[in-house]
Amino acid sequence: MKRLSEDFYPSLILAIFIMVIMGLPGKCFPIVVCFWDWLSPDKIVHCILFGMLSFAMLWGYRKKILSDKNTLLKKAFLLTLIISISYGGLTELLQKYVFINRFGSVFDFLADAIGCVLGIIVFYFIYRKKN
Repeated sequence: MKRLSEDFYPSLILAIFIMVIMGLPGKCFPIVVCFWDWLSPDKIVHCILFGMLSFAMLWGYRKKILSDKNTLLKKAFLLTLIISISYGGLTELLQKYVFINRFGSVFDFLADAIGCVLGIIVFYFIYRKKN
């Protein structure tokens, strides 16, 4: 079995941190009931956390991407997008059905997904600038 590369430790630690934050009792967190609450601080936090997760995952791929730029770059982006958005969906489902005093939200999931895409875009521009 392959050992997890040290390059992926930041994304693993961030994923654990996100799960802990999402699992905390939600008595102090605002509940979003309409679309216009979209720009609340809660949604911005979701975008930032999942943007950081996507960026950290791609950071783990950076050495492999440099060796095979075109093919691996596209695969890394797609895999990161699938994993990070799925993880966002998982956290929302756990909030809805498992975690106490937490409420899963489609709007939170959309914020997670937007954050994932933004993290990939930021990584792409940094990567492109360096190469």
